[in-house]
Order: sequence, then structure tokens, then C-alpha cells
Amino acid sequence: MSSVEGGVGLITLNRPRALNALTLGMIRTMTSLLKTWDREGSGVKVILVKGAGERAFCSGGDIKSIAKVKGELFQKDFIKEEYLLDHLVGTLKVPYITILDGITMGGGVGISINGRFRVGTEKTVFAMPECGIGLIPDVGAGYFLTKLEGKLGLFLGLTGHRVTKWECLRFGITTHAIKCSMVGQLEEEIRILAKKEGKLEAKDVEKLLDKWSEPEAKSNNDGYIAENLKEINTLFTADTLEEIWNNIDNKDTELSISTKTKLAKNSPTSMMLAFHQLKEGKPTLAEALIVEHRLMTRRFQDPDFYEGVRAALIDKDQNPVWKADSIKEISKDLVEGYFSKLELEQDLVF
Repeated sequence: MSSVEGGVGLITLNRPRALNALTLGMIRTMTSLLKTWDREGSGVKVILVKGAGERAFCSGGDIKSIAKVKGELFQKDFIKEEYLLDHLVGTLKVPYITILDGITMGGGVGISINGRFRVGTEKTVFAMPECGIGLIPDVGAGYFLTKLEGKLGLFLGLTGHRVTKWECLRFGITTHAIKCSMVGQLEEEIRILAKKEGKLEAKDVEKLLDKWSEPEAKSNNDGYIAENLKEINTLFTADTLEEIWNNIDNKDTELSISTKTKLAKNSPTSMMLAFHQLKEGKPTLAEALIVEHRLMTRRFQDPDFYEGVRAALIDKDQNPVWKADSIKEISKDLVEGYFSKLELEQDLVF
């Protein structure tokens, strides 16, 4: 759903029963709206994006629909158009605000974290769980995850660990945080601000969001990640994925045990690709998306993705049988092949 009122362009992701998962139709609609609203003379001074219902902002792309059409053009269209939307979000001139009140994963991360202002609440749940369904952390993860403190981005990308509540603000996943009960009032304040004469600058929006930010969130230094960040940095400082496994094996802590359990459930091929993707990252969002487009295009051709979707979303037995039994089976040539340019000029172009 969308509307323009008093200078505010509002987009509501309206699939609450599906946790507002993005369909190709939603991606196309959102792309069209953002391009229109970002033009001079559109009358839109600020863009606000939120999710319908009480559980999620956006849980990701509609993975089931992609898995149903193996090898069809729909898959290529979906991933290409989703990434073009993510890049658009990252380059908008009009101030862009997302309200992350609930689950924010995968594709939902792409249309939020790549934008200027991201308002979290005590219900925010951020995660990039793609390695668990045979994919790789995408939508620009090779850019934004690698900018997080220490080795946190690599940890999140490989494990799919969830960052919740005020820790999202602490580590820069969100830019602001408010109590979920105050979201409606904040939206009204944004509408009042947009009605003022003249152009609305990003600094004006930032000033308003700063005023509304929850003091408890800004002063919070507690939480699972904050308490374990030093050990996360130690475990994930390595030149190879094998070294990370060895670091974890040589530790007997609550973090190392839980991390090993998470990694053991993931696709070994996905983790190897994600490690190389995130180890150094890319300096721009566009460069990250180009690489991820190559990786995801090829993952859609492999059995791991379909097995991951079966185990997690269809049969729900949580017992996928991956193509490779361990990371030791994955050769350097295989990895390099995934990262190579696509044939027939199919690479993503901005």
C-alpha cells in the first residue's frame, strides 16, 4: 500500500501473514514509487516505509516462489530487480526512513540498512540467515556487514545469529530507536515536519529522529553481542574458514559451542562463499551487489538452495542434506568459479 500526504510518501509492506516477505510485484511497485518520488517537483519531501501487522518489517524475499521456478526467467528477474531496488534505496536524494518494528531479515535488510535512516524498536530482530538455506548473505551484505565493528559482520553472515532490540542501535544496524508504542506518534511528527515550507533536508529529519530516540537505547551497552564481542573477534580473526573452525574447536565456551552448532547446520558451500565474500568486502554498495548477483545466480542453479528451502520451509524437518558434507570438499577452483563474471554480459549494471 502507498500514499502521498502532506509531503510524506508512505509505503506499507502489506503481507502480514507472510511476515511482509517481498514478492516481485512488491519490488517493482516500490521501485516505481521511489523513482517517481525522488524526482524534482514530485511533492514528496520524505519517504517512510513500514511493515503491516505487529510481527515484522520484512522477513526477506519470497523464497518459496523463487524455489518453485528453478531455471525460469522469474528467478533472474527477481534477484536483478531486487538488487536494483537496494541500490536505488542507497542513492535516494529524498530523505528515506524505515521503521524496523519486528523481524527484519534478508530482503528486508536490503530495503532498510542501505537507506539513510533506520528506526528500530524493542521488537527489532535483525538477521542474515541465508547460509542456512543454501544461499549467501546478499542485498549488499558485502558492503554493510563488513562495516560493522570488528569481526561482527563476518560472524553474523556465517552464523545467521540474530541481533535484537537496542543492540541493533549499539552496533549501527539501526540509526535510531524508539519504543514501539511511540511509532504512531513519531509518524505524526514526521508528517508535521514535512508540511513546513521549503525543502526538507536530511539534517532536519535527523534532528527530529534524534529528539525521539529512546534514552534507554542510546545508553544501553548490555546484550549478548556486546558481552561476547571480544571472543567473537578472537574466533573470527582468521585467513581461512578452516582456521575459524579450528578456533571454535579449540574453545569450550558458551559462545563457541553455540556458534559451532549454528555453523554445523549451514551449507558448507554457502559458508565458504560467504567467507570469501565478507572477509574483505567491497568499498561500495554497487560493487557488493554486482558480486552477490553472480553468487546468487549460481546458487539458484545448485541443489543446496532447493534442499535448504525444503528442509526449512516446506517439510520443516530442519535436516537438510547438503551437496558437500564439509568445507574440506570445496576447492579453490569452485569458489573462483562462483565469483567469476557471468556469461553473455549478464552481470548487474548500475
